[in-house]
Amino acid sequence: MKTLIIYDISDDEIRLRVSEVCKNFGLSRIQKSAFLGNLPQAMRKELTFTLKNVLKDDKGNIQIFVICNADLNLREVIGKEYKEEDESVIVI
Repeated sequence: MKTLIIYDISDDEIRLRVSEVCKNFGLSRIQKSAFLGNLPQAMRKELTFTLKNVLKDDKGNIQIFVICNADLNLREVIGKEYKEEDESVIVI
């Protein structure tokens, strides 16, 4: 089963922490605020617990979806697929 995480968080620090948690659980970024990957149920529960602790009472929204492979195969991607290395880094 695939796990899809999407989030809308305005606080930069919390948003960065959420993305780091997703990466640490082996999920791949598919859009700026979306991660996808294979997670067994126990790891998904641990991820949910961890993300709740990161968000706490701050404003924001994190949604976790479980998607079977058959449904994922019906996905249509319109436009260029997101790749994290496509982001340019600006150093000041």
